[in-house]
Amino acid sequence: MTPQLPFFVYGTLRPGEPNHALFLRGRTRTEEPGRLTGSVLYDGPGYPWAVKEPGGLVHGDLVTALPERYEELLVALDRLEDYAPGDPRNLYERVEREVIPAGDGTAEGTGMTVRAWVYVAAPAVAARLRARGKLIESGDWRIR
Repeated sequence: MTPQLPFFVYGTLRPGEPNHALFLRGRTRTEEPGRLTGSVLYDGPGYPWAVKEPGGLVHGDLVTALPERYEELLVALDRLEDYAPGDPRNLYERVEREVIPAGDGTAEGTGMTVRAWVYVAAPAVAARLRARGKLIESGDWRIR
């Protein structure tokens, strides 16, 4: 069984971005800013890619689904990201990562983290991006 973790979104699923309204509106309980450490962002054709990289930082949002909408949302996001568990053709992989929520500021600097699902570049895609991709220095796709 898949654990019902929140999702860390860093591109077109963030509030105000096009896929937020299409996929998340009405399906979430909470949405708050957060940070993913140990990863960097690369610019893609209309969307970003997160790639594991020590010392990196990605800005995004931690999204908690309504419990009664969780399975529906998981299926929709897997479809959006063209992710199928174990498929070697995946462009993205859905992985569990530690995310630092911003919340009301009380978690800042405390080291508090939350386990969340993150869609990251699959290994072959990550290798191509490291070799020839356009790094988003700020770690924030919105201000690229």
